[in-house]
Amino acid sequence: MIVLKAAQAQVLEALQSVAGIVERRHTLPILANVLLRKNGGTMEFTTSDLEIQVRTSAELGGDAGELRTTVGARKLIDILRSLPGEQAVSLSVNGSRLTLQAGKSRFTLQSLPPEDFPLVTESADLGAVFAVPQKTLKTLVDQVHFAMAVHDIRYYLNGILFIAEGRTLTLVATDGHRLALAQAALDSEVPARQEVILPRKTVLELQRLLKDEDSPIEMRFAQNQARFGFGGMDFVTKLVEGKFPDFNRVIPKNHRNTLTLGREPLLSSLQRAAILTSEKFKGVRIEIEPGTLRIGTSNAEQEEAMEELEVDYAGDAIDIGFNVSYLIDALGNMSAEMVRIDLQDGNASALITSPGMPGFKYVVMPMRI
Repeated sequence: MIVLKAAQAQVLEALQSVAGIVERRHTLPILANVLLRKNGGTMEFTTSDLEIQVRTSAELGGDAGELRTTVGARKLIDILRSLPGEQAVSLSVNGSRLTLQAGKSRFTLQSLPPEDFPLVTESADLGAVFAVPQKTLKTLVDQVHFAMAVHDIRYYLNGILFIAEGRTLTLVATDGHRLALAQAALDSEVPARQEVILPRKTVLELQRLLKDEDSPIEMRFAQNQARFGFGGMDFVTKLVEGKFPDFNRVIPKNHRNTLTLGREPLLSSLQRAAILTSEKFKGVRIEIEPGTLRIGTSNAEQEEAMEELEVDYAGDAIDIGFNVSYLIDALGNMSAEMVRIDLQDGNASALITSPGMPGFKYVVMPMRI
């Protein structure tokens, strides 16, 4: 049976959209495979890593009929990538073997039984569907993902908190030293508050798949599962269990010192100063006084960097230290021209916002220099 017959670019696009979660090494061999399901003229591709399942479908020609089989996802992609984009390819099945043909090239691949493929069972308590444009969710994820923890023993920090409440979608990420929050309006009201923590791998995969376009992404949350539907894809993931910290208590309020300045000049100054920091110590000293902001750093080799910016500021003189990477991460993932920094004194957390990004807040704790 000829499972599919189409241009290389079409087949490769469908496969690559689901193959991001497939690891090259697995304790369970079937997880290195993609499940192929033929139903009439539609070809369905499904991958899983036991935590996440991604599925897409495409019209890729071939014989009409029904078929289920699995084949190594990375091998198939590597073969397709080696072929010209306009090359017509066909995939046929004969027993437990699949044959890929393209021009005078021919590859025979071994399959594994489709009944061994671990499909995710849909949760029974999925909440109401709500949606935002893909580009809106992509922007929100881009604004907070860098603040996620990596392999933290506090496992609930290794991901992003999603809250859908009323007409607002809120994303929050923190690693205990900094916190990023982004919000967007929903088109319709969510009947009841939904709150979940998406794992780090899920977040990074969504970030890869989301497109900068107005087509909607539909979301549904359950106690142990989240489902996303967008662009012909069905994306299911397990959730991080645990209680996310009360982020509202972390966001400083009523700071008495505020300065607003250009994002690009500040980012460039921090990036230059960071050159003389070390891997072990990323600290920079920031001194603010009326009219002036100075950024200074030094290292074990007694090298020093000093940057000075003119600012419209008339508050208290403040001397404070920060991890320069935390500041660069936030400013580098913002798109606005101006940033606002609220400070209390040299010992309190700073709040970074922007007049051009009303739903964004970034909190960074000071460090001893």
